[in-house]
Amino acid sequence: MQWEVVIGLETHAQLQTQSKIFSGASTRFGAAPNTQACAVDLALPGVLPVLNREAVEHAIRFGLAVGAKISPASIFARKNYFYPDLPKGYQISQFEIPVVVGGKIEILVGDEVKTVELTRAHMEEDAGKSVHEEGFIGPHGEPSSGIDLNRAGTPLLEIVTEPVMRSAAEAVAYAKALHGLVVWLGVCDGNMQEGSFRCDANVSVRPKGQVEFGTRCEIKNLNSFRFLEEAIQYEVRRQIELIEDGGTVVQETRLYDPDRGETRSMRSKEDANDYRYFPDPDLLPVLIDDAWIAKVRSTMPALPADLRAQWQADYGLSAYDVQLLSQDRDTAKVFEELLAIVGKPLAKAAANLIAGEFASSINRAGIAIADAPLKAKDLAPLLARVADGTISNKIAKDIFATLWDDAIVGKPISTVDQIIDAKGLKQISDSGALEAIIDQVLAANQKSVEEFRSGKDKAFNALVGQIMKASQGKANPVQVNELLRKKLS
Repeated sequence: MQWEVVIGLETHAQLQTQSKIFSGASTRFGAAPNTQACAVDLALPGVLPVLNREAVEHAIRFGLAVGAKISPASIFARKNYFYPDLPKGYQISQFEIPVVVGGKIEILVGDEVKTVELTRAHMEEDAGKSVHEEGFIGPHGEPSSGIDLNRAGTPLLEIVTEPVMRSAAEAVAYAKALHGLVVWLGVCDGNMQEGSFRCDANVSVRPKGQVEFGTRCEIKNLNSFRFLEEAIQYEVRRQIELIEDGGTVVQETRLYDPDRGETRSMRSKEDANDYRYFPDPDLLPVLIDDAWIAKVRSTMPALPADLRAQWQADYGLSAYDVQLLSQDRDTAKVFEELLAIVGKPLAKAAANLIAGEFASSINRAGIAIADAPLKAKDLAPLLARVADGTISNKIAKDIFATLWDDAIVGKPISTVDQIIDAKGLKQISDSGALEAIIDQVLAANQKSVEEFRSGKDKAFNALVGQIMKASQGKANPVQVNELLRKKLS
């Protein structure tokens, strides 16, 4: 039987505020356990929550960025459940009227651009954290667990998609696009290791062609893109094998064990009515008028979608190119800085360099783009020398590698011209010199010449390769093609 995978993601993004959503306690990460939990966070008797205005503005900012509706009146509710790290016995969240409704995010899957529709994005408070590390000792000397409430009350934006993704690759592409967007907007620092950005994946399978959804399982708290992909792939296999063996998928919440590469049952999945939602009587409705929305809009940076449309219209770049260049704000910044130096005619070359050699080197080094040792001013001369025919694209890649290798270890960065002169890399564009090399190659490769004249086009490419080899990669490839065809005809 052919199966179709159905995936929806719920992503918790910690909002980048100095204080918590309902108290003045600090949100700084890394403090000693329970040193940043005030009376409100601890739910001591008589305390009252007070909403953090900046957290609301971050939510509005996100809603505007994804083209969503901003609710003019949004209410908070109590989501009731018991867990050791939830001091109040309920979580303040949003249920019936979230602050952000709808919206969409474009993703790049392979060479294809797809759209993921959002259901909602609602504000809520984070819970504390159960700590199961070594060193916690119980009253009788036994190994124990602890509760750290520093995170309790940290503002969250929970972003929920429609179940429109059909593979783990699509889910990862969406998660990366969303991560890039919230960091771009400055609403979340995106630090997955610290738990600032974490995903829950709802996964089900159904026979291809079936309209009804299968029974879904939710995989909680996936804090890396690799774990997200691995967990979904395992869960898909598990569900398909279970059904094909005559079993039934049970709706439940599962955890992913990265050491064993598998998901395992955590608890039966609760429905909304199990949480006994009701409006929080301690919090007034949040009223968001047009003036507040306009004020937030005026402080927003240029959005990725707007930059993509501009780059396609002004520079003729493909949808694939602009998606790569707008994955994060730092990449877009490097591209625009480079373009400001080399100009519009070299926009495609600049895009290829940033998305190609530059991005690959960044990934291999495992560093952030903002920390790259080469800047736009170092890269611009490389494009200029290719454009004026001084060097070929192949030589340009070699020069880039030299620039990068020197810069990454802290050596003084040579100029492109210095490397060309020192290594004798200047491209051969003199027709007489090229013809002499071509004549030598033709004389030594008569078999390839005969094959080309008998209609085998691959022989032409073989001859070009021999000419480039004979010239040590310095021959102007455009001229080589022209002169070689002229001689062969």
